[in-house]
Amino acid sequence: MRKFKIAVLPGDGIGPEIVKQAVKVMEAAAEKFGFGLELNYGLIGGAAIDETGVPFPEETKELILSSDAVLLGAVGGPKWDNLPFEIRPERALLGMRKLLNAFANLRPARLYDELIDASTLKPEVVRGVDIMVIRELTSGIYFGIPKGIFVDGDERVGINTLRYYEHEVERIAKVAFEVARKRNKKVTSVDKANVLEATVLWREVVERVHENYPDVELQHMYVDNAAMQIIRWPKQFDVIVTTNMFGDILSDACAMLTGSLGMLPSASIGGKIGLYEPIHGSAPDIAGQNIANPIATINSAGMMFTYSFDMPEVEEAIDKAVRAVLAKGYRTRDIYSEGTKLVSTEEMGDLIAEELKNL
Repeated sequence: MRKFKIAVLPGDGIGPEIVKQAVKVMEAAAEKFGFGLELNYGLIGGAAIDETGVPFPEETKELILSSDAVLLGAVGGPKWDNLPFEIRPERALLGMRKLLNAFANLRPARLYDELIDASTLKPEVVRGVDIMVIRELTSGIYFGIPKGIFVDGDERVGINTLRYYEHEVERIAKVAFEVARKRNKKVTSVDKANVLEATVLWREVVERVHENYPDVELQHMYVDNAAMQIIRWPKQFDVIVTTNMFGDILSDACAMLTGSLGMLPSASIGGKIGLYEPIHGSAPDIAGQNIANPIATINSAGMMFTYSFDMPEVEEAIDKAVRAVLAKGYRTRDIYSEGTKLVSTEEMGDLIAEELKNL
């Protein structure tokens, strides 16, 4: 029997609540498909700061590097906002992505037919939307040097550097074209090449990589136009590949096509160990209230079986279970509408796990 060793990092805010439900569904999948799970829990973010004084302790790094995959909840919250920038909870995310060489962040945005009324856009605009945003995750403006706040003459200046090496663009472009080959064979590369020299290079390298994928259509789009087009005509997109910052922003815009940030999972891959997490934050305003939507985290766990364990049938089954529960009218608060059945975080996890067992 195959057995998977998974580092579970609940983190802060709603993290522990939503991760608990994902674990519940993973255990149901293990029972159904006949594989084993070894779940080892670790500290990260604010929870780690409270216990150890740092957001990404050595014990957690060792746990991650000895695992087959990582399931993460969320980090951060107002409790730690006044800490020095270099030890804020969010710094753990950047450190972990670098540690894992998880340079490709896959963020699927699919609108379930059952949730079409949850989107703020017209049904004819969003029906059938299925976009894969591939965000470069370990370089760009979030990592470029120099960065910081400095004194220049008689005033302070804030500096962040947008920097990309050719090999960094090349590897993320390859991921995008490979993913597109398994979908609708269309890649939209988003940049700002009319203004930013770093993305002039980005565009040139993407075009060069494209020569090896003649069966995949490639188009380029400036980021401001892409933001507009995602809202105006989202069904034109299949795979979007873009820089770290642009991907951060555009994937959140895609999230609202689906009705809620609580619906969007993600996979961060590239190294030997994949990182799986919902794209929403820690939502401290609703933490501990048992009202958060766990579906993004549950679907993130589903992606783990496709991208880390080569068991896409498990992800497909989890997706079917989610759809079945939604088809029966069950909703957490963020996707609730009149005529549906309001359930808690815990209840949604139970319903999906039970549906998975009965498929």
